[in-house]
Amino acid sequence: MRRAGLDHTETIDETTFSVRFKHGIHTLYLFVDPSTSMAAVSQELREMLRERYPGGLTSSLDPPKTTMVPDEASKPKMAYGVLSSPSNPDSGWKQLKIGDEGTTTAMKAGLKTNSIVAFTFLENEDEDPVFEVEWPRDDDEMEDA
Repeated sequence: MRRAGLDHTETIDETTFSVRFKHGIHTLYLFVDPSTSMAAVSQELREMLRERYPGGLTSSLDPPKTTMVPDEASKPKMAYGVLSSPSNPDSGWKQLKIGDEGTTTAMKAGLKTNSIVAFTFLENEDEDPVFEVEWPRDDDEMEDA
């Protein structure tokens, strides 16, 4: 598990929390220091994605769709969302209002221990984000499809 806002010599303590970031079929666990800026969290997440998925992220299985992780030179913009109803994955996603990524900390953005947070890449800041997350299906659901 990677750690945003922590250098690799620091230990994880009781103030650090784990966040489950989701996109498509992927779930990535990241330890986050609550005082870390969202810009640093986003950069760490993108670095981890490029390292683990150089061919892109599987955004959808049916129909097949892949999302490439933008390089840092393109100054990528990201959006984050949490479940509208935490106990109901079918309820959709509510966008987190981050504001200035450089000054907004992970805690101020609403991240907390065991959060499930969807993410997406934006072409520009004005577009409405679409959070593509595929949840595991029961065998019965797959047979009906």
